[in-house]
Amino acid sequence: MERLRHYLIGACLCFSVPGPTNFTSQASPPNFVFLMCDDLGWGDVGFNGNDVIQTPHLDEMARHALRFTRFYAASAVCSPTRGSVMTGRHPSRYGILTANSGHILPDEVTLGELLRQQGYATGHFGKWHLGTLTTSVPDANRGGPRHQEHYAPPWQNGFDVCFSTESKVPTFDPMLKPAGRAPGIGWNFLVDKSNAAPYGTHYWNERGEIVTDNLDGDDSRVIMDRVIPFIDRAVREQQPFLAIVWFHAPHLPVVAGPQHTQPYAEFDSYQRNYYGCITALDEQVGRLRTALRHGEIADNTLVAFCSDNGPEGRSSDAPGTAGPFRGRKRDLFEGGIRVPGLIEWPARIAPGTTDFPAVTSDYLPTVLDVLDLTLPDRRPLDGISLLPLFDGRIHERSEPIAFDFDGKRALAGNRFKLVCYPAGAEEGNDNTLVVSRDGDATLLFDLVNDPHETTDVAAQHPEIVRQMQVRLQAWEKSRMASEHESRP
Repeated sequence: MERLRHYLIGACLCFSVPGPTNFTSQASPPNFVFLMCDDLGWGDVGFNGNDVIQTPHLDEMARHALRFTRFYAASAVCSPTRGSVMTGRHPSRYGILTANSGHILPDEVTLGELLRQQGYATGHFGKWHLGTLTTSVPDANRGGPRHQEHYAPPWQNGFDVCFSTESKVPTFDPMLKPAGRAPGIGWNFLVDKSNAAPYGTHYWNERGEIVTDNLDGDDSRVIMDRVIPFIDRAVREQQPFLAIVWFHAPHLPVVAGPQHTQPYAEFDSYQRNYYGCITALDEQVGRLRTALRHGEIADNTLVAFCSDNGPEGRSSDAPGTAGPFRGRKRDLFEGGIRVPGLIEWPARIAPGTTDFPAVTSDYLPTVLDVLDLTLPDRRPLDGISLLPLFDGRIHERSEPIAFDFDGKRALAGNRFKLVCYPAGAEEGNDNTLVVSRDGDATLLFDLVNDPHETTDVAAQHPEIVRQMQVRLQAWEKSRMASEHESRP
């Protein structure tokens, strides 16, 4: 059945090249590495102005990459955003509307499937969160016999090599937790592991087996220990590769080892572990970039870095920060969806900074464009190719970015952003609530002059509000049609 599925996927694609070994007109097709953090806020990195959390390797990458000041996650929570990377489509098209809900549908064409059809080595490493990974044993949030209908592991979605978890794990000693009731926010690293209990989530390989070796210490290092051998093997075999690397940090529970908490000794335990696990993750990004240079493939490798949504915490009770932006995870204000964004590709992209609005749904269309591949018109994409941006041929986005989460909707264009909140909606941060309690609220923000979304200018621009409402309604009609077509 799996072989037939991949045959059908290959048949429905429209390729501009005759065979799987003729990738493009280039002598060597580019490699792709897509890095994603979990709940990392826009303001949690040095290259966006954080002067507490040490991220020297990401800051170095930012100096050599295209840095997006307006990079968006496709949703305000993790699973839907991850699906947008895989499909180039909005979450409501492929059935994952929030975390721990649904699974990637069998008729979706994933980035892994596309590139495997083109002869790429494909690997997924870290958090999957697009379906369960086992039907036989209890695992993570939903894995096991009780949720067999949501079984959709990465190895059935285009990935030849996997080192994957269904969902979150502690960011240090990822398979363990303190005995008894462990604090949800995290804990100090376990000195005496004899007093530890299983966390309840496993790493799985591409054969559907539980991985049991090399699982101690920093989780980001544990992940990168699998990524680099995968890349090394692809280089030895002269095979282009796609590596999806989805770190767990800094999603709760946050735990960091002594090496990475020491720089933050002046802070409380929660802050030390949060900051420390980000610095530990940063170290592994540096390790990856070094490996690409040593393998003499850095120039022809596109490396993208982002987060899956805004930070978990409010400014008053958690260390994560969206910087100057309003909102947090689960909001459609900027703090919930605007995330750190870098794309580095030395052979093609000049370093610099752009305010071009881009989104995780753009990854797949960009890969299609780079490799001169197309999908059928009957499969609408919500992302656009960023290749013209890389080449300096466009400076504004042709289509606004639509968002829909938990009854809230938004549409972000080059300048204006429409935000629609239902009656009684709660804003998830410490800012003053301006959403109407009596009826649906339609807010308009001028992100060029007011990126912090402090002033609703809907009354001053009624025609822009009307135009954006029409665009949003047209998009909603399209995605509802996709949702209907994807269901029995």
